[in-house]
Amino acid sequence: MKTNSTVSNQEKFDDSERVAGSRAPLCSSLRVLVACEYSGTVRDAFAALGHEAMSCDLLPTEKLGPHYQGDVRDVLDYPWDLMIAHPPCTHLSVSGAKHFPAKREDGRQQSAVSFFMTLAKADIPRIAIENPVCIMSSHWRKPDQTIQPWQFGHGETKATCLWLKGLPPLKPTNVVEGRENRIHRMPPSADRWKKRSKTYLGIAQAMAGQWGGLCDIDSDMARLWNATISNTTKQREISFTYDEQS
Repeated sequence: MKTNSTVSNQEKFDDSERVAGSRAPLCSSLRVLVACEYSGTVRDAFAALGHEAMSCDLLPTEKLGPHYQGDVRDVLDYPWDLMIAHPPCTHLSVSGAKHFPAKREDGRQQSAVSFFMTLAKADIPRIAIENPVCIMSSHWRKPDQTIQPWQFGHGETKATCLWLKGLPPLKPTNVVEGRENRIHRMPPSADRWKKRSKTYLGIAQAMAGQWGGLCDIDSDMARLWNATISNTTKQREISFTYDEQS
């Protein structure tokens, strides 16, 4: 008999609420880190709702606002309440699979995976990591949710995966007509990668509106989520063993 040891993110979130004792009340302000963002789109969406939001990237911000230009690991240990992270996908996205052998040979892919996991394991109660369909589904775990721009007011397609910790899945806010594949049809240019990496405004506003209203979880909750992340590999091994014995 096969035993499925996997628990959905929504079930984990429901469990977390039971640990906290009740449904999380609205908060007046959260400390929000938006990692690997230079556009300021997500940062400003949270700031517009009164949150203490700061973006961070190796590049300068395109919009005036709180921004740390440098390595996000420099500020990762600040007592953030929430982190939205957009780690570089160049060496992870399956759309570039033909280049994987060379990237594994020189270590670029291993470095990218390691950086992704550094963000995932950060000591921050609530985390959302965004990336396109990529190898992290097999190197770590499958994403908790895959969203599309047309669910949030933009009539385009661009599958975006979300790995969530302590957060419920995003709910669509404005499903619209149109399924234009604009991003993938962009002509070559010096800033093509910048245009492709920007977060859609509707998605940023949904993140701020839905996740910005969740208060800081207590220490028991934090320990629960840290244990979930650290035991992922062990759980996969247990699940595999059960399948083999069935």
